[in-house]
Amino acid sequence: MRGGTSRGPYFLGDDLPADVALRDRVLLAAMGSPDLRQIDGLGGADTLTSKVAIVSPSPRPGVDVDYLFAQVSVDRAIVDTAPSCGNMLAGVGPFAIERGLVLAARGETRVQIFNVNTASRIEAVVQTPDGAVEYEGNQAIDGVPGSAAPILLNFSHIVGSKCGRLLPTGAPRDEIDGVAVSCIDVAMPMVMLSAVELGLTGYETEELMADRGLLARLERIRLEAGRRMGLGDVGDSVVPKLALLAEPRAGGAICSRYFTPHRLHAAHAVTGAICVAAGIVTPGSVPASLADVASIADSVVRIEHPSGSLDVRLTTSRSNHKVEIVSAGILRTARKIMEGELFVPAGIWPVSA
Repeated sequence: MRGGTSRGPYFLGDDLPADVALRDRVLLAAMGSPDLRQIDGLGGADTLTSKVAIVSPSPRPGVDVDYLFAQVSVDRAIVDTAPSCGNMLAGVGPFAIERGLVLAARGETRVQIFNVNTASRIEAVVQTPDGAVEYEGNQAIDGVPGSAAPILLNFSHIVGSKCGRLLPTGAPRDEIDGVAVSCIDVAMPMVMLSAVELGLTGYETEELMADRGLLARLERIRLEAGRRMGLGDVGDSVVPKLALLAEPRAGGAICSRYFTPHRLHAAHAVTGAICVAAGIVTPGSVPASLADVASIADSVVRIEHPSGSLDVRLTTSRSNHKVEIVSAGILRTARKIMEGELFVPAGIWPVSA
């Protein structure tokens, strides 16, 4: 399925091995990793198309399904379940209905999802006009051609998704490698810095991936930020993610170049957009200093990215003169591409005694 601006296979949890190490070997074989072309699997030779969603009935009260996201490295034998993916999340509701985990209502179906990666809850509102998932529609999202039926994702309990608090280092702004950074954890742990401080405009795209010196410096900053955020050695992890920020040019609140973390995202991650939006309303942070807050109307924060923009409806409250992040809502789309059997080489499986 395509979920938002990402794509990958969606599995029922019971169809994969319970043993985590064996499950990861199966997923690597399924995607064709490690190989830059992923020629021997389903992967699309890009981080955005080397993703997996694992969906299971949830034992939690008031929750329909559990969603575990796995980022399968393209060129390394790594399966990372530390982060979540809000784009792949867009396909979880339709998949759950298609596979009979949730009974479709007429009109629209509300699917309650527990994100295992971040221990957060999301409500997905899926269009089901005739008691079945409707994929066709007029909702367009930047980064995906054409249009499709809208899927509303309402995120709650998103502060401190991995680090346990909004500001993992205890401050809205730190200095790493001579650069001011903000380490924030809302839906996704992130390191945010001003592109101008690195001699950039913040509107570059392909040039960023061609600058090996810049990429090496960004990774040094990310590794140190991960340590300060309490995440330990993040050399083999895709969290925290990183964003280069700049003042907006197209009527949005801010411009963001989001890294996954070793490649530039062609558009923007959903969870990353929520975190950037949260940063904008966090006094003293790097994103707050760059944002055009006058552009925020009806709590909608528009994030400009390489493919256009993404709107985050951020719900906040004030407590003891501090801004509290309550929830966030984003419109996405999804498409069912195929269903069938996936063949995994016999050598992946352990030999029975």
